[in-house]
Amino acid sequence: MEVPAIINNLNLSNGDLDPLDTPPTMSIDKLFPALLECFGIILCGYIAGRANIITSTQAKGLGNFVSKFALPALLFKNMVLLDFGNVIWPFLWSILIAKVSVFFIVCVITLLVASPDTRFSKAGLFSIFATQSNDFALGYPIVEALYKNTHPEYLQYIYLVAPVSLMLLNPIGFAFCEIQKWRDQRARQQSKLQIVGVVILQVLKNPMVFMVVIGIIFHFILDQKIPAFMEQFVDGLANSFGGAALFYLGLSMVGQLGKLTRSTVVALILLITAKLLVMPLICRETVELLDADNTSFSLEHSSLSNYAFLYGVFPSAPSVAIYAAHYNMELQVVTSGMVISTFLSAPIMYVSAWLLTIPWMDPKPLMDSLQNVSFNASIISLVALAWTVTVMFLSKKFKRLPHMFTVNLFLAQILACVSMIMWNFVVRQDCFIGHVLTFTLLYGSLYSTYVWPGLIALSLVLMKRGGELKVAPGFLVIAGWGVPALVAAVLLVTGERMPDTIDSAFFYGRPQIICTSVVLAFSIVLGGCSLVGLRRGTWDSMYHVLERDSMLGTIEDLRLPTGPDIRDMFEPAGTGSINIGPCETGCESPGCLLAQEEQQVADRQVARHVLLCLLLIVSLLANLSSCLWWLFSRVPGRLYLELQFFCAVVNYGQGFISFGLFGLDKHLIILPFKKKISCLWHRRKPEEQPQLVISDDIMMTCTQFIRYHKEQCVRDIVQQKRCGERTVADTFLGSELVEWLLQVGLSQDRGEALLYGIRLQQGGVLQHITQEYGFKDDNLHYCFTA
Repeated sequence: MEVPAIINNLNLSNGDLDPLDTPPTMSIDKLFPALLECFGIILCGYIAGRANIITSTQAKGLGNFVSKFALPALLFKNMVLLDFGNVIWPFLWSILIAKVSVFFIVCVITLLVASPDTRFSKAGLFSIFATQSNDFALGYPIVEALYKNTHPEYLQYIYLVAPVSLMLLNPIGFAFCEIQKWRDQRARQQSKLQIVGVVILQVLKNPMVFMVVIGIIFHFILDQKIPAFMEQFVDGLANSFGGAALFYLGLSMVGQLGKLTRSTVVALILLITAKLLVMPLICRETVELLDADNTSFSLEHSSLSNYAFLYGVFPSAPSVAIYAAHYNMELQVVTSGMVISTFLSAPIMYVSAWLLTIPWMDPKPLMDSLQNVSFNASIISLVALAWTVTVMFLSKKFKRLPHMFTVNLFLAQILACVSMIMWNFVVRQDCFIGHVLTFTLLYGSLYSTYVWPGLIALSLVLMKRGGELKVAPGFLVIAGWGVPALVAAVLLVTGERMPDTIDSAFFYGRPQIICTSVVLAFSIVLGGCSLVGLRRGTWDSMYHVLERDSMLGTIEDLRLPTGPDIRDMFEPAGTGSINIGPCETGCESPGCLLAQEEQQVADRQVARHVLLCLLLIVSLLANLSSCLWWLFSRVPGRLYLELQFFCAVVNYGQGFISFGLFGLDKHLIILPFKKKISCLWHRRKPEEQPQLVISDDIMMTCTQFIRYHKEQCVRDIVQQKRCGERTVADTFLGSELVEWLLQVGLSQDRGEALLYGIRLQQGGVLQHITQEYGFKDDNLHYCFTA
């Protein structure tokens, strides 16, 4: 069969993958049963926790058994029986360097981006999260299913790699957490030497670290054999680990995703990207570099690099959540990230293993499949983008900044989708001019979608003070369209068209890959630096805090009437009589200054733009990894196909992200839809009148707050703010109430404080100034009812 030249360049021909007579390096037959076993036990644990069959206290007991008895016994057994003679040490050093690299990257970025108040705890725990894998409970069964028959020696690497995190990297993370505790202490009684001593003591007290050291010592004393009198005892404890650890993992997942807040989403995206994208790629590349001398065993070398990639995909270990709970730091982010990474890793591992076990691949169907994926994603994404752009124009947001630049991004995405649909038909015809014109439109618009995320992030930085752009918007618009057009023109002039290819990503071969890499790197650096600058700048704490120029005075000491019937406090919001300010009775005036202030900040939608830029930068990172993989790998191999398919989806499926963030305008779609549904519902049941039903828990919370805390809360956070030309209102921000609840100890974390505020609003103790919003940990104005 004649193989197209472009396929040979991609190293996807059957000669470059694996010869037909070469036995597969792994077996997938037992992978699906292994995944079903692991995630089935996890699901059972989750059901047991959700149904309260096993309480949280009982779950902690099971967690203590797993971490302090079963896992140490398993480590001791395998350290004693380990055969160091079969260890390929360059592979082990490669994984060590990869873990240290990811740890260092996450730590440095966190220290640069995070708030000074919590940067050290986040740096320590996030770095541990990105590098400590669930090697034994989830990783070992999968490796056993894949490699037991072909490379049984690979199983022992699990026990050699795990101590890298336990004894080398985790202590550094613990040191950062101890520094954070020391900084949080006002007296700061501990010295720096004491902090070092505490960290060393914690590491030595860790049963897993202790048993690894003891196991290595007894490995040489006992000559790789456990004495018969203790063999059954050690086996019993060690064998109990697998099922118990997976069951405990399911228990620990209960209720974690419900604690997600907007401020944790950004950290979660970055952490999961580091764990499931950056970590596997760095593991594979370090093995490729350090084991490059192993040319006489090219098949073994390829198998080790693929194994390193699979190892990097293993999700984070539950012990990271235990560390976060021990220090009472970043528990929401760590636990939520553990849940999400666990379930995202399963399809990645399965697809990767499936690609690696195919004995032969015909390149032509692969390229056709890649083209079909791009074509189908473009069609669906085009519909989502058409809806999103229509919403932006109907809401008139396209006239404001930064939405003006966002609309340009959407238009570039639309052109990319339309061009890909055209390419699907044109490329199969023998028309050189049609090929060139369609390619020019396709890659001019696709490069534009690469550049705009960086420019939007830059515009947010330039607007962060005063809300005015520091440069003319036209300059950014010209850059967003001109730079991609210039790159595409240079490629057309200097590039050489590859014959017999239908893949637009390699239409001009190596020069096109280099141009794409340059554009991607430019946008990633620009967007990343802009987001770091935005985070460290003055968007007034997490991009949302309102300017307080409308404040007229200091906090007023409001004296509430004493002795009212507590039942009067639980009337529906807005029925009470307020003496000061029209906003406190549910202002509906379009001239309300506070409502206008909220609307102006809401109209900027800074958080949504930050999230849009962040998600698109992650997709750019995947594209850059694909380009660099092709440029620097001698044999990209099958895993490269997985990355190619992922890049095709994110390139032509960007419309899904745009629709999710900007396609459902609140005032144009969501609120009218809710009102319509409400009208239809009440029309069907006109005889039913909505009644306010207050549970005993809400009544108890409100009663205690009014009697013991409300007066002090009014003194601390309520401020007089102008809401009209001659009127003022006594209001506070939702985020201020959350901070106050944390300071006085009524709540332990922001999630709990949010629930407390929601109960106060449900009980009629507080309300939004226009009664348009429920209680949120945000910069919305609220007031207490009488």
